[in-house]
Amino acid sequence: MLQKIGQLVGVGVIAGVLVAALALPAVGGLGITARNVATGFLNMPSELETPPPPQRSVIYDRNGETIAEIFDQNRELVELDDMAPVMREAMIAIEDSRFYEHGGIDISGTFRAALRTLSGSTQGGSSLTQQYVKNVLIESATSQAEQEAARETSIARKVRELRFAIALEQRVGKDDILEGYLNIAYFGDGAYGVESAAQHFFGVSAAELNLEQSAALAGAVRYPYLYNLRLNPDDGKERRDVVLDRMAQTGAISEEEAEEAKAKDLELDVSTPSNGCMPSDQPYFCDYVVQEIEKNEQFGKNETERARWLRTAGLKIHTTLDVDMQEAAQDAVDKWVPRKNESRKVAAEVLIEPGTGEIRGMAQSRNYGPDESKLGETSINFSTDSDRGGSTGFQAGSTFKAITLAAALEQGKGFGTSFSSGNSTTITGQRNCDGGVLAPWPVKNAGDTKGGTSNNMISGTKGSVNTYFAQLQKSVGLCNVIEMAEKLGIQRADGQSFDNPRTQGNNSFTLGSEEVSPMAVANAYATFASGGVYCKPQAITSIEDQQSGKTIELDSDCERVIDEDVANGVSYLLSQTFKGGTTTGLEIGRPAAAKTGTTDGSAAAWFAGYTPNLASAVFVGDPRGPQNYPLRNVTIGDRSYGAVYGATIPGPIWKETMSKAVKDLPEEKFPAPPGKFGSRSEPSPSRDDDDADTTPASNATGEGGVPNVLGQQESAAVRALEDAGYSVSVSNTRIRSTHPEGTVAAVNPDPGTSLPPGATVNVFLSNGGGAGRATTVPDGHVWRPGTGPVLAPAMTRFTGHDAP
Repeated sequence: MLQKIGQLVGVGVIAGVLVAALALPAVGGLGITARNVATGFLNMPSELETPPPPQRSVIYDRNGETIAEIFDQNRELVELDDMAPVMREAMIAIEDSRFYEHGGIDISGTFRAALRTLSGSTQGGSSLTQQYVKNVLIESATSQAEQEAARETSIARKVRELRFAIALEQRVGKDDILEGYLNIAYFGDGAYGVESAAQHFFGVSAAELNLEQSAALAGAVRYPYLYNLRLNPDDGKERRDVVLDRMAQTGAISEEEAEEAKAKDLELDVSTPSNGCMPSDQPYFCDYVVQEIEKNEQFGKNETERARWLRTAGLKIHTTLDVDMQEAAQDAVDKWVPRKNESRKVAAEVLIEPGTGEIRGMAQSRNYGPDESKLGETSINFSTDSDRGGSTGFQAGSTFKAITLAAALEQGKGFGTSFSSGNSTTITGQRNCDGGVLAPWPVKNAGDTKGGTSNNMISGTKGSVNTYFAQLQKSVGLCNVIEMAEKLGIQRADGQSFDNPRTQGNNSFTLGSEEVSPMAVANAYATFASGGVYCKPQAITSIEDQQSGKTIELDSDCERVIDEDVANGVSYLLSQTFKGGTTTGLEIGRPAAAKTGTTDGSAAAWFAGYTPNLASAVFVGDPRGPQNYPLRNVTIGDRSYGAVYGATIPGPIWKETMSKAVKDLPEEKFPAPPGKFGSRSEPSPSRDDDDADTTPASNATGEGGVPNVLGQQESAAVRALEDAGYSVSVSNTRIRSTHPEGTVAAVNPDPGTSLPPGATVNVFLSNGGGAGRATTVPDGHVWRPGTGPVLAPAMTRFTGHDAP
């Protein structure tokens, strides 16, 4: 009779509960009496909001494959029809066998629970509906007070749950309540909801659960820590058997079925979805996506709110990542700069699609992890700016010369714009953006340059001639070059603008003295590739919010920032670097434009380039501080280098990445260079060496070779050879020579010899003994008339890789 009344949810039921409550003593600790509870019962809020419980979010690549899963609770919501019927029967049998008979309150169970609650226990008595209400209140709590109220051991909490349960059953069907409960319940070991629990403990979906598996999961809900099937399998099995017996008692299964199932082991197949970016195969791109959501005000009022949304809303985050391009980049950076190299150098690369800004790849030669003290591990994304989990940036070297070219072309200067650009010059009268005159700036090229040589845009770009670009920048105006960089979306990686050079002056802006990220450089070059259309870098294309049912579409954010002719002119100039210039030997089999970059003293090395449909930038350096830990006399992996330049390591990384990345893209040509920029001829066949980019490339093509340092002082000779890209070994044995004592008497290989970057040049100093044969010939050397003892040809060592 009581159950009938409960099913009708009549006034008599409520009265019965209240009468029972009135007969109970006060709950002393909380100062709440049963009479207070009864008086306020009918006035209590009864409408319970039942939002979807927290569930895991998934990040997908552009082909729909999973990159990572991120969650506070491992939960995947499924409909009741996608749960095995036997699972539903097992849960009802052990938790609320009269679930489909009562109206939200199991009267006998409720009185029993009330008595136990007063004695400090919360065991038993609650219907499935009441348990669902309790879980909803816990999961929807937004403050510590609400959490404590939902968990407190008190009559007040029980009455609140009763009030909500009664109202809920009037409003929602039984199947909906059962579905909600099975999705919200905690099954232990980090598994929330029956779908995640089935996958975690047994490696099947909720729809595939069999009798004994269902009984084991249903049994764990009451005490998920005690009956943890992985940690406490014996207790879990014992509890499973209790459920099977109860199912037999309720008639859900037969006695024989129960005994047969009890005879079986648990047969666990435990697996847990990877949570977060660390286990991902694309951890740094994953981290960038997380940063994009947490730092973007579009997705919430504050970072805390956005982080909660990401980890609880069951988002389906669709991204721009191309897994094949990503793999090509990762393979290349790992090959040339192994993750655990003892020199602690790092390589980072970003690939961006021109015209959309979509990020196709983001790789670096580090394992993703929080322990910076571990060799080869970091959580810093060196590909991007500091506000997106990156570093404060690195000087970009001669990759910035493309910016100066764009500013010059925008002013109407032609390809034939020429300057006398010898080995060194001093720039005077250059002004900052406030009009202030900057201090004189001495500029030099490296290596055995030819003073007085005239260069135009074509030859100056091919040779990356510092003295040419310093004069071009002055002619264009430093402030105009800075403004061009900003048009192209380049900013300092530390988040500051270029205010410092505007107020104090930065003469060497064109030589890449500002700290930026590979993302910024790659995207600027993508703007040239797109014909002058800048697009904000984009990692996310859409987000499906399963809690709200809404989908957020994120379109490309693009605008034209420079004239198409200017962009095409830059592309033409940068494409010439493959024709006897600094990028010779790094071709990818289709039209491309590129620029090397090396900072002073080989502190950092870069390579940036693009085809009409894909742009990429590569950085190589030391995150501890490139100036303090330069790329000189360094061993990276199994290769040793006297000095690393843009064409030495970044170039091959770019070549190997792009060769694979563009394989499935249509081959496109760059537009013809605009005629308005004039003649495309070079002033002379000779050209200067660059800021440490040119020498290795020219050696690779047989031009220049080993500088002639005969007769020079040791320090000057070593500096010239190292600046030319070679490792130097000075012999302890001095030889007779017409050159003054202590100066260079001989080098091996001979001056002019073409060698790959990083090869060793042996230097012999004079003993001042005059002409004639030396008294001794060092071991492993031969006598060369007119030169003296030199290393035997068969023993010539190469410590660098083959020239590109």
